[in-house]
Amino acid sequence: MLGLGAAGVAKPTKPSFVSYLAPEEIQIKEKETNIHLLPGELLLCEASMVLKCTQDEGSQRGVYGRLVCTNFKISFLCDESATDDNEFDFKNKIIGENDITLHCVDQIYGVYDEKRKCLLTGHVKKYPEKIIILCKDFRVFHFCLRYTKEEEVKRIVSGIIHHTQSPILHKRLFLFSYAASAPHYIAIGTKKQTVMFDTLEDWRLELERTKGNIKYKAVSSNASYGLCEKLPPFFVVPMSLLEEDISEFQGKGVPIWCWSCHNGSALLKMAALPKEQDESMLQRHKTFSERIDKTVHRPPYEVSRIEELANSLPSLPEIQMAYGRFKQLFWMENRADFWDSDMKWFTLLENSNWLEIIRQCLMKAIEVAEYLETESTNVILKESASDLCCVIASLVQVMMDPYYRTKLGFQSLIQKEWVMGGHAFLDRCNHLRQTDKEEAPVFLLFLDCVWQLVQQYPVAFQFTETYLTVLSDSLYLPIFSTFFFNSPCHKDIQYMCGDNTDKQSPHLSFHSVWDWSVQFEPKVQALLKNPLYVDKSKQDKTIKRTARSKHQRQLSLPLTQAKASPKKGFFRDDPGPFIKNFLSKRISKLMSSSDEVPNSCREFYDSWHCKHVDFHGLLLPHIEGPLIRIWAQRCLRWIPDAQILGGGSVAMVSRVLETIEEIESLRRKLEEKQATGSPVAKETEVMAMLRKSARFSSLYPFALLHRISVKPVIPTSTWRGLEEEEDLVKREDEFIDLGNI
Repeated sequence: MLGLGAAGVAKPTKPSFVSYLAPEEIQIKEKETNIHLLPGELLLCEASMVLKCTQDEGSQRGVYGRLVCTNFKISFLCDESATDDNEFDFKNKIIGENDITLHCVDQIYGVYDEKRKCLLTGHVKKYPEKIIILCKDFRVFHFCLRYTKEEEVKRIVSGIIHHTQSPILHKRLFLFSYAASAPHYIAIGTKKQTVMFDTLEDWRLELERTKGNIKYKAVSSNASYGLCEKLPPFFVVPMSLLEEDISEFQGKGVPIWCWSCHNGSALLKMAALPKEQDESMLQRHKTFSERIDKTVHRPPYEVSRIEELANSLPSLPEIQMAYGRFKQLFWMENRADFWDSDMKWFTLLENSNWLEIIRQCLMKAIEVAEYLETESTNVILKESASDLCCVIASLVQVMMDPYYRTKLGFQSLIQKEWVMGGHAFLDRCNHLRQTDKEEAPVFLLFLDCVWQLVQQYPVAFQFTETYLTVLSDSLYLPIFSTFFFNSPCHKDIQYMCGDNTDKQSPHLSFHSVWDWSVQFEPKVQALLKNPLYVDKSKQDKTIKRTARSKHQRQLSLPLTQAKASPKKGFFRDDPGPFIKNFLSKRISKLMSSSDEVPNSCREFYDSWHCKHVDFHGLLLPHIEGPLIRIWAQRCLRWIPDAQILGGGSVAMVSRVLETIEEIESLRRKLEEKQATGSPVAKETEVMAMLRKSARFSSLYPFALLHRISVKPVIPTSTWRGLEEEEDLVKREDEFIDLGNI
């Protein structure tokens, strides 16, 4: 897996030790540990003498404690010694290392005589000796109940299955209990600075910022949600659009403004009109569409283009199916599973089609960006629901507007296009566990697409991949209202009060996910901000200073040309003609796959990538197959064998920060010669944490401390004699250590 190993890996042997002691004969000193309950959180059931297993090297190890289930989470309580106080730990104030929110549980398995069986509500006739919980954030928990009392086993297993698998009413979510019980406050800072787009003034300011107020206007046609329950109370439409046109089909078929480009073109979205069989209604639709089209399409002064997303992007069932196959690759129950899956891991990854869907979304965003940037064409994204429309519209704005690459700008974008745009978070995440809802990880797809941009252009973003990872985890935290409603109307009208029938009951005060102080301490929040990001004003000053110093250096350079350094290949030593030929064929095989950029935007794509990248201008992602990668920090963070201790991108950032500190130190020394008493700059918070952390790895700050690993060794001295060169090129997954040949 990931080139770490291959075939020939011996399975760890099963433990040969058998305990003949009865549970009551086992003497275990348990330290009393109390569960920390949030406001509104209730303890439902618990079991003692539960062994949390950590399977390593084929033998079962673990720690005893209590397993409890509340109306918010499943928690394992033990006296396991905490980490060293001097070591920085990436801790969440709401969810601990051994806590699982009920909404984060994906699947539960019971183990009967070493055989696994999926546990579902109403289908448990015999209670298992061990339960395995697979989480949506890719964690895997093993709880052995062999030494737990039978009555407690029944209670805890039944309780966990019922509260994680059974359908639930919306008003029974922990979100409402927490909102009614938690202290009511308005977060000062993050929540106020993030534009929520819940007022008419927010939309007007956004129009002014993008210079779109010349052609478009903010309206309050849906202020009381009488027009449409899916639309926000305030939105933006073309200036010439009449009020009766907006309300004729309840907002459907109306172009709604998203963003304006610097050249005057605009990005819009439109809900498709319902399909009708009646001829008179079809004619009415046609007349209405022609009238609406004239508001944004007036050639030669203004041209528009409609993008039918259903014709070029996968459907929601296809996205759900692809992600279902994709997530199976990261639920590693033990190290043996990790190495056994290595042989066909890349084949399974390709067959999941998840990375291909990401590539298709990025490619569609590039096409839209070309129409806006080079052809000054208004682009209307058309879809029956607010799903892929949110993905493409948001990606285009991230790529074209540097404001949305800042932390507050990105949060405002999600508020505008997703929360107020009417994306059905409740149904797509299936928080109510309803079988009739169309579940699909649309928002996770968007975050994965953004991560591709972040890892390709890290300096262009004010936030880090850690920010994206904790944002994806927040999807399953029912203390924030951001991701637990289907629309603004769903939140504002149906659940304005704790009890809808009681007009005297107080309004609930829901919390926003953008108040990061609820989850993290200030020093932890420092990891959400990119220390290498530079504001545009500072960047412009740096460019001017660099150009001036470069000109001065050129004046002092010798006229004779320096001798060119000898070229070095990819390897330190010449690998030889066989390896060179093998690599060229292998790379050609990868590049000849179906990831070609379409001819329609090939020239735009190629010409942009030939230019110098302006990190505060337009950004186009690389969409060739090898450059669409796995979001390793999110998907692999709980697998110790997949981590590179002291390596990865975080090591590069650490070196860059060290260089910056050295430069600042030299600058201060130069200033001290001119003026004494210059203040000494403090070490940055991020740099201080990197220096002290024992979790410094490629998946920092989520890396696990324990890592007892011996990588399988593959004999490479005879592999040439076993297979022909052409066969090796065709092989999909086997890892070959070319450096040892």
